[in-house]
Amino acid sequence: MSQSTVRLPLFFPLFIAAVVASSSCVQGNPSLPPAEARPREVAPSGDLTPDELATISVFEKASQSVVFITTAALQRDFWSMNLFEVPQGSGSGFIWDRQGNVVTNYHVIAGANSIQVVTSDGKEHKAKVVGSDQDQDLAVLRIEAPPDTLSPVKLGSSANLRVGQKVLAIGNPFGLDHTLTTGVVSALERTIQSMSERTIQGVIQTDAAINPGNSGGPLLDSSGRLIGVNTQILSPSGAFAGVGFAVPVDTINRIVPQLVAYGKVIRPGFGVIFYSDPIARRWDIDGVIIRRVSPGSAAAEAGLRGSREMRSGDVMVGDIITAVDGKKVSTVNDLRDILDLHKVGDRVTVEVLRDDARTKVDVTLRPVN
Repeated sequence: MSQSTVRLPLFFPLFIAAVVASSSCVQGNPSLPPAEARPREVAPSGDLTPDELATISVFEKASQSVVFITTAALQRDFWSMNLFEVPQGSGSGFIWDRQGNVVTNYHVIAGANSIQVVTSDGKEHKAKVVGSDQDQDLAVLRIEAPPDTLSPVKLGSSANLRVGQKVLAIGNPFGLDHTLTTGVVSALERTIQSMSERTIQGVIQTDAAINPGNSGGPLLDSSGRLIGVNTQILSPSGAFAGVGFAVPVDTINRIVPQLVAYGKVIRPGFGVIFYSDPIARRWDIDGVIIRRVSPGSAAAEAGLRGSREMRSGDVMVGDIITAVDGKKVSTVNDLRDILDLHKVGDRVTVEVLRDDARTKVDVTLRPVN
């Protein structure tokens, strides 16, 4: 059996020689690289400023209350007609109490078939909706977790906020969990619109960066107390442009206990049906026109009058509400915003225009749907 021969390229000896030479050079010359190629010495650090230390402290404590929320919705396959879940979106929230109640925005969980909540310890919990208020864009979820693992957020007040004071926002923008941004209160008493097209009053404006995924997360003061829920941004691009809005904590503290107890907000009202604002404008009427008074309602008891719709199609206009407790009413939202500041059992003075004459009627508010 003859021995086979493998022919190498002509340059192979030169290649081997170059490798050997290179290897021996490295091993035989362990000299240091030039000074400009060496790692630089680390300069000694200075002490953190009191403001930095305060911010770090607030974040480390408050972030334990912040949760990451993901939702999924059902979708039907066009060909097989089978149902399956698809990711819908994500947002933020915070622990309200040790019973496992979590507060977030309504729009974060709207239309969701399933909801997952990830707490600060990284554990994932299946959540159910306890209650929601679309008008104020708030919702309460509940998770099953040991009470000693839950850290409820500290509550502050939005009644005494001042433009210019420092605020901190913690959330999950673009899915980046537990992101901290800081800023100031840019303005107070702003008005934004909810998904139900109701106005949300007393809103806090801030320049702390808020992006998609921050919705439902807490806005905190410099003491780490909750002062609002980050809800909307004003941006032509859809990303943060320096203007963010938060529902004030005083509104949250009024609504959340009702959502926990009843699953909805028990709103005070008159027990009447109104004509829409466009109809009132078309009739050149400044105020809210009562269309019908429900029998046995607070309005009926107080003697408020509804309108009469004739067979001819003409309408005999009833009482026109122009003010409540001295506050001007021009639209249905105006009236609802005023009533939202009251509770069931409160007595209010309603100013109405009746037969071209102005009169005042006292009404005791009752629960309405």
